[in-house]
Amino acid sequence: MGKATGFLEYKRALPPDRQPFDRIRDWQEFRSEWPEEDARCQGARCMDCGIPYCHMGLMIAGAAAGCPINNLIPEFNDLIYRGLWKQAMDRLMKTNNFPEFTGRVCPAPCEGSCTVGLNGDAVTIKLNECSIIDKAWKMGWMKPKPPAVRTGKRVAVVGSGPAGLACADQLNHAGHQVTIYERADRAGGLLMYGIPNMKLDKSVVIRRLNLMRDEGVTFITNCEVGLDISLSQLKDDNDAVVLCGGATRPRDLPIDGRELDGVHFAMDFLRANTQALLDHQNQIGKPDSLPDKSQQTATVSHNPAISATDKDVIVIGGGDTGTDCVGTAIRQGCRSVTQLEIMPCPAATRAENNPWPQWPKILKTDYGQQEAIALQGEDPRVYLTTATRFRSDENNGLAAVETVEIEWQKDEQGRMMPVPRKETAKTRPAQLVLLAMGFLGPDDTVLNELPIKRDGRSNVETVTAPYQTNIPGVFAAGDMRRGQSLVVWAIDEGRKAARACDIWLTGSSQLPDGVS
Repeated sequence: MGKATGFLEYKRALPPDRQPFDRIRDWQEFRSEWPEEDARCQGARCMDCGIPYCHMGLMIAGAAAGCPINNLIPEFNDLIYRGLWKQAMDRLMKTNNFPEFTGRVCPAPCEGSCTVGLNGDAVTIKLNECSIIDKAWKMGWMKPKPPAVRTGKRVAVVGSGPAGLACADQLNHAGHQVTIYERADRAGGLLMYGIPNMKLDKSVVIRRLNLMRDEGVTFITNCEVGLDISLSQLKDDNDAVVLCGGATRPRDLPIDGRELDGVHFAMDFLRANTQALLDHQNQIGKPDSLPDKSQQTATVSHNPAISATDKDVIVIGGGDTGTDCVGTAIRQGCRSVTQLEIMPCPAATRAENNPWPQWPKILKTDYGQQEAIALQGEDPRVYLTTATRFRSDENNGLAAVETVEIEWQKDEQGRMMPVPRKETAKTRPAQLVLLAMGFLGPDDTVLNELPIKRDGRSNVETVTAPYQTNIPGVFAAGDMRRGQSLVVWAIDEGRKAARACDIWLTGSSQLPDGVS
């Protein structure tokens, strides 16, 4: 695929991100545009490797390898190289409902499994995917395609994150009448309120939601299933229900001072910022869109409910959510930002127990850390460190965080446990702490009404049939079923649950089975 000698002739290259001191002044995406000819050169680097692990989507020794949705990567790379962009779009859309999302926020497990990456730099698969779909929107190729025939079957999808949207999109194209229920004031779930605008511009999300509406999907927002409408009612009113509510119950840190004003969950902080940005646009007459770059300055004029302005911020936890908190705090004008990570600093290269084609567990410096380094002169991440107490000021507000360094040791049962190191206690000033330590499972609100079985991690159990709960006609997909994971895994889950639901409704299905 691509040019036979392309991987020898061209080096891996990416469009430079906007400079940190420029991009932190607004909420625009931090990426810069990529000339088409440069993208074609990167497509040419895809080699005829024979066994393209990049699109396999396998679990190897418990670790992900390749694309979970089985994107036909060698094929669309070849089409890019040949300048056949419309055909590349058609090939990409066969497996991925929303490449404009994964092309921006996916960590690209496909690239970790790229054969070129065995002895060099992997093909820029993620960039190529994003380039294809962005060109498709720009050229007007993304037009509404409602189904020609309706089946008369009604399906309710609970949750409008990536799993819910993918499931609804597939079921709608199968001809069913689909209604999505979302508890927030805007649809999109994690894509709308969990990922900040500089990483995924909300106009990109809104554009896709509008296309789905034009194709016949109905969205009902400000409606929490279990409170505003019962799950039993949804089941009675529809032929099937698919639960895609995510794993939104955050892991807490119950240490002394947790109740202080100034300690918040990361998602509450990120949600408040994006909601304020969008609400501010509504006030100036641009509903559900964001202003052009000249207007979209990173100021506090949008008045988020939780603000980092002029504060020392400590983010507890790593991962994408922690990075997003760092980047958002900087744009809000924080005084300083520190990121505590209880795990050791990852190695610069693959460990022996993390071989190709597994996803490489190596040190990465993401956009938030890059911006903090530019501003503060050092990496904000402090490894092998945990918080032990939140200290208050005279007004019962947060003033500081007491921390200690740890080392990992085995306990009597052989489990690795964090053990404090002597004489490493430290007090760090902080007026805002953001807890970004992951999620424990789905909220109980929607699940407690019916006797839906759950596994040992509290996720919805679907062992009766593929993606089907123990309640006939009720399905589950995404983080609510598999636990906290990536956007691309959620899309995969939504697509497969749609097929299972379609078979339940009609006895057969023309929807893909997940292996193309």
